[in-house]
Parts: sequence; C-alpha cells; structure tokens
Amino acid sequence: MKRGGLRWLIVGLIGLATVINYIDRNALAVMWPAVSRDIGADKADYALLVTVFMVAYAVGQSLFGKVLDVIGARMGFAVAILVWSVSIAAHSLVRSLGVLSLLRVTLGISEAGNWPGAVKANALWFPPRERALAQGVFNSGAAIGAIISAPLVAMLYEAIGWRATFLVVGVLGFLWLLPWLFVYRADPDAHPWLSAAERAHIADRDGAPGAATADYSPSVRQLLRHRQSWAIIVSRFFLDPVWWLFVSWLPIYLSETFGFDVRQIGLFAWVPFVGAMLGSLGGGWLSGALIRQGWATLAARRLAVTLGGAIMLPALVLTSRAADPLSAVLLIAVILFGFQVAINNIQTLPSDYFGGGAVGSIAGIGGSAAVAGTLVTTWLVPVMTTRGYGPIFVLAAAIVPVGVASLWLLGGRVTPVPPPLSDISEKGPSV
Repeated sequence: MKRGGLRWLIVGLIGLATVINYIDRNALAVMWPAVSRDIGADKADYALLVTVFMVAYAVGQSLFGKVLDVIGARMGFAVAILVWSVSIAAHSLVRSLGVLSLLRVTLGISEAGNWPGAVKANALWFPPRERALAQGVFNSGAAIGAIISAPLVAMLYEAIGWRATFLVVGVLGFLWLLPWLFVYRADPDAHPWLSAAERAHIADRDGAPGAATADYSPSVRQLLRHRQSWAIIVSRFFLDPVWWLFVSWLPIYLSETFGFDVRQIGLFAWVPFVGAMLGSLGGGWLSGALIRQGWATLAARRLAVTLGGAIMLPALVLTSRAADPLSAVLLIAVILFGFQVAINNIQTLPSDYFGGGAVGSIAGIGGSAAVAGTLVTTWLVPVMTTRGYGPIFVLAAAIVPVGVASLWLLGGRVTPVPPPLSDISEKGPSV
C-alpha cells in the first residue's frame, strides 16, 4: 500500500507524543499545592525537584541522541515513551520527597529522548525547505500539551485526586505506542507504504540553497571541533531557560503572585502556550517561505531566530511589572510566541549543518546545553523571587540577546559544514 503525505503523518504522531510528554511533565507543577501538602514539601523542595529533573533531562538528551543514531527513530521513540509513561504513572505511589525525586530522574532521562528523536526523524523524512515547518508541527505539540495539561490535570484532580490523576496520564503513552509501531515501519528508504514520488521528494536537496550533504558523519569529538556546533550549543544554553522558566514555574508564579489555587491555575496557565503554538507554526513557515524565495537555508534560519529574540526581550521586561493575572499571561504568551519562532529554527540547525549519522548526537548535545542553562535559572528563582518575580524576568530579558548573538558570531558562513578532505581530528575548528 502506497501513501502520499506519509511524512506528515509521521511528524503528526511525533507532535502527539510531545503533547503527552508535556501533560506528563506539567502534572506535578499544576498539582503541586496539593502534592506538597500531602508529602510535607515546600518551595525549596520544588526547586530541588526541578533541578533533579533537569539534570536527568540533560543526561537523557545526550544519551538518547547517541542511542537514536544507533537504533533509529522508530525504536528510540518507543523506548523513551515506554519508560516515561511508567515513571509518571508511578508518581501515584509517592509517599516521600525521596521517592518523588527518584521518579523525576527516570522521567527526565526518558522524556529527553523526544527532542533528539524529533530532530532525527525530521532530518530523515523532510527536505531542508520543509524542515522548519515540520519542526513547527512537532514543537506545537509542546505548546498544545502545555495548553491541555493545566485544565485537564486540574479537572482530573478535582474529580479523582492527584494520585489517580498521575495514573491516568501515564496510560496515554501506552496508547500512543500502538499507532506509532504500526505506522512507522521503517525509515523512508525502506518504508513499504512510501510512494516513489514522496520518496523522491524527501530525497530532494536541490530546492534548498545551502542544504547539508549526507556524507559527513562526524563523531562527537569531531562535532565539538566545529564552531557551528558551538553556535547551537551556546544559543540553546542562553535561550532555552526562557521557555523552562514558564514551563516549570508558571503555576507557582500564579499561586504566589496572585493567590491562585489549583482550579484557578487550570483556568489561566494554558493561555501563554497558545502563543507558543502560533510561534512554532509561524516560525517554521517563515524560514520555509524565505528558502522557497531563494534564501540560503541557514540565512533564513538566522533571520527567524533574530526576529524571535526581538519579540521576547521587550515582553519579558513588561512582564516584570505586570500588575494583574490577565496582563501577565497575555505578555507571557507574547514571550513564548517569540521563543518558539526562534527555537523552532535553532532546532533544525543540526540537520542543516550536518548530514549522515550526526544529527541526533548534536541535537542531544544542544539539548544538554539547554538544560545546563536552565539549571542556573532554576537555582536562581527561589533566591531572586523572595519579593516578587520581576528580577528573574529582567534576567531572562538580559540573556536573550546573548543567545541570538551567538548564532551570528559562532555560526560561520551561511553554508553547511563540508566534509573534511582529511581526518578532521588533525585540523583546527571549522570556519
């Protein structure tokens, strides 16, 4: 059986996995007022749990990046979602902070596989001119998951309590595995459902000026000799903390600043992620449209990232002075719109710069760098928010231009990294 548009079905399933990913990871934040009361925890303990999750997430990014390059996207995704679904369901058994911390470790490691897996699948299934839009479809899953998670988790909590809610959301991942294993039978070169026309379309690199060749597959050590790799690493180190600041702390911010309970958090906390969803799709569309007009692939990505940063910075400054919850969540929606315009294009850079078997590895390394930056803000939040959240929002605004500038300063020319003429380990950094 031959199907047209199979690549979009694949990325749609990945987007659905990302929805589930965010429902699972956000469930604790939404129900924290109830969970913390029952297990005897406080705000400092929550910061510790975020730190534990993020450290595990950093390890998981690099681990799964390499695993995906070895076992492939099909089985890599299956392993990741199986482990994280068991982990979140087991939250229902928690009686102490120690056990909860252990489960946040297994959840963080396994949920991390979703991101290098998506980049890997994107590189396999889409030509360069479609990758940013495909990445936007995938990234919109994160926003949709965040939109759904707050009201869904709050509703389930009101109906069945926090323990049963963790069990219910854990089932979602097991349900996702059924269509994934059925549809993703092989990569494009061997998938029995893929038509000859779509296979040729996926393999087409001529429509994107500056498309990376597929014959350069550097090792991790070799990857780190390229300044282009460091452009990805540094930009993610400085920009990703903006996203995680709101993913991890928005419910707590609403609770502490405006006195919200779980039900009120459910009513408000989804609004900013509508902006994120629109930014994911808009950022992907923008760079794709520029490429179709003849722009070099990497030049189009760089412009979109710069635009996203220009949207984030003033909105972060204004959020530091927001006086009511409606103004706050609407400004945060603008911030997350700009963030997704930028990050959607940064996440396509591994497949733009490098071909072959290195895509998952550099995507994973970039993800680990993102977590390292996020850990810094996580540790600073309890210290900087004793008298309100304004200072941490101003700090976030200050690091945005650093993240954007790193792409301009370290990204080299707007052409992909060429295969070396000799062993790159004997050469200096690529320019």
